[in-house]
Amino acid sequence: MGSWGALGPALLSLAGVVLGAGGSLFGQYLVSRASTRQLEIEESAAHRAELKNVILKFLRIASQVEKAALTLPRAGGSAADPVIDRLVDDLWLAQAEIDLSARSEPLRGAAYRYAARLAEAARGGPADVSALRGPQVQFFDAAYDDMWPGQRRATGDSLMPR
Repeated sequence: MGSWGALGPALLSLAGVVLGAGGSLFGQYLVSRASTRQLEIEESAAHRAELKNVILKFLRIASQVEKAALTLPRAGGSAADPVIDRLVDDLWLAQAEIDLSARSEPLRGAAYRYAARLAEAARGGPADVSALRGPQVQFFDAAYDDMWPGQRRATGDSLMPR
């Protein structure tokens, strides 16, 4: 019994140190995980804000190009319009900004296809509004998916009261 009387407190003391160190390491692990998650959330929010600004700029220019394309006189052999040329150049620059800011390839591709269709219409190609809507809808869907990956987008039907 004498050896337990001397060893017992030492072993309990050692067990307390081991438990304390383990608890401290586990606590640091949890804090590190929380910090990493918080950083991911902040980076995602910053990406969404940047991408939102780039998308809105692209859409402003796309709207101007579409209006110009739809109001163009369709006379064959007419000279190039410098205003349309400037708008199309601005559209391609805005598309390049999306290309740099987007996380996903579907958004890059959808922005390119929409810009190409708009540029074609602005430079005298077919300017049918319905032909522009398909690429526009694909662009919006891809933009939503890039900004909020994995989340379902609410449709118009689900917003209607029943």
